[in-house]
Formats: sequence, structure tokens, C-alpha cells
Amino acid sequence: MVDLAEKENMDNLTFKSDTVLSDVHLHCPNKRHLMVRLNAVGQPVFLSYFKLLWNTDNWASEKNVREATTEKEHQCRSGEELCDKGRNSLKNERELNTKGLEALLDDDGDLEVVRRPQSASDLEVEDLLRDKVYPVILMRGEDAFEDEEQESSCSDVVKIEHTMATPLEDVGKQVWRGAFLLADYILFKRDVFRSCTVLELGGGTGVASIIMGMVAKRVYCTDVGEDLLAMCEHNVALNKHLIEQGRGEIKVKELDWLKDEFCTDPETPYSWSEAEVANLHDHCTVIMAADVFYDDDLTDAMFRTLYRITHNLKNSCTVYFSIEKRNCGRSLLNG
Repeated sequence: MVDLAEKENMDNLTFKSDTVLSDVHLHCPNKRHLMVRLNAVGQPVFLSYFKLLWNTDNWASEKNVREATTEKEHQCRSGEELCDKGRNSLKNERELNTKGLEALLDDDGDLEVVRRPQSASDLEVEDLLRDKVYPVILMRGEDAFEDEEQESSCSDVVKIEHTMATPLEDVGKQVWRGAFLLADYILFKRDVFRSCTVLELGGGTGVASIIMGMVAKRVYCTDVGEDLLAMCEHNVALNKHLIEQGRGEIKVKELDWLKDEFCTDPETPYSWSEAEVANLHDHCTVIMAADVFYDDDLTDAMFRTLYRITHNLKNSCTVYFSIEKRNCGRSLLNG
């Protein structure tokens, strides 16, 4: 909690040109932003709620859906005509899906997601918003907090503490679109990730790891910086009710791309135990990262870390990158 003097100063807060602001919150300056505290470096920390459009109540019925599908397949086998019709229908559906997917791929074969077209009025508003953004800051006990509190208790709401404007070196404390896209993909392809052991590089606030924790067996959410890792760990705790549905586990760990080894010093917060390193090497089959390419040196270091880790894995591994396409530097990939 912060005192009233701090709150009054923050009511007049303006995000200036030397800070970086994710457009997740850029386009909603008039929305209420619940400030919960100041972090270790004096930055305001906000609490946001993100609703899962996939109804989590449906997860329990997936077994029934699979059983119904099996029953239909059995009926198909019992009648040759019905079977042939079903095969042709499935074949046509696959062809349509394949064509639709190919239309979304870029020249390198990466899935390219295009943003919703903006109207002229949207562009005019955006031009105004990019100069100054004034968040409306609430404190506990103020009007409408009770509504937010009630909403946060829902089983389909993800609660994330984050900052809203930071220097470049602290951008991991913000929420980025790439994490949302990766989270959407995880929910859509959840059967692919079910019961996996997963490593996230540059997990930031933990959005993607929290969603992955709903389906995977174990997730190692990694980043660097004690303040950021503490925020991430707190977000994992805030969403324990979602993670428990899938009986998963999320471990928040330090992984510095500029170092050649895992930190295993027990005196260092968020360090790895030897057993955890061994578990990662023995069982990891998925590595993911969202919006981690914004600096040349860090990009090179990340790929060195990725190379080192994958060459120590006992199983084959699939790597998923979710990247916001930007045109502001060589280090930003075009995929």
C-alpha cells in the first residue's frame, strides 16, 4: 500500500518520451487502473484483469466430447456408406483448413497474425493518445474496487500485477501482445501441451506461463532480476485457482542469458536446485518465449542460451516464439 501523498503524486503521472509503454494499456487511458503498491525501484504497480474467452467450465466436458467422437467413429465403421461419407467430409475439412492456414503464413512459413483494421476515427484518437497518457488510479477502498474484486473471483479471469511505463531495461514488467497471442495458441492447442514439461524464456509478468500451467505438468518460468521475478511469482500465486484446475506446477526461476550456467547458489533468490536442472534436461519438450527480441545483444545471448539448453535435453524439443512485428531496429525479427 502507498500513502495519500504518494497517491496524489501519481494521480498527475504522465508517461514521458524516455519510457516504453505497451499498447496493451496505451489505448485505454480512461479506464480505471487499480494501483496496489510501489515496487522496489519506486515504479507504480497496477492490477489488471484479463478474461479468458474460452469458458473454463468446458474443460471438464472434454472427456465427454472425446467419448462422443469415439462413438461416432465406431458408428462409421459399422456402416460402409456412412464411413465413406465421413472420410470424404474429413478430407474436405482438412483441405480447407490447410488452405486457410497457408494463407496466414509468411515467406518463412511463420504464422502471421494481422491486427484488426483501424478506422479513421481510431487513428485520430491514437495520435492524441501517444503524446500523453493519464491513467486513472484507484486505491483499495475507493469506488468500484468492489466490482473489480468480485470479477477477480471468477474462474475464467487471469489477474496480473504489472507496471505500465518503464525504461527499456524494465519492459519485462509490462504486459505485451505477444504473450496474449502465445496464450491464445496454448489454449487452442492445449492437447499438444498437456502433461508436458515446459521452459519459458523471458517470462516477464508470467502471463504465458500461467496459461501453460493450466494444461502442462510443469512450467519453468524464467527471467532475470529479483524484483521482476518476485512480481512474476506473485502473479502465479494470484492465479493458483486456474493452475490447480489442470493440476500443473509453475516454478519461477532466474535464467540470465548473459551467463553460461544455471544459477544453483542456494543463497541466491530464484536459483535452481541440481534436481530441477536435471528434471529440465530429462523431461523438457517445449520451450517458449513471447516478445523477447528488442535488443541486439540480448537477442544473441538468448539464442546462445537456447542452443546450450537444447543440446543438453534428452528429448526432442519444440520451440515457440510469439513476436510483435516492429520496424524499429535490426534486432527485431520479421516473423
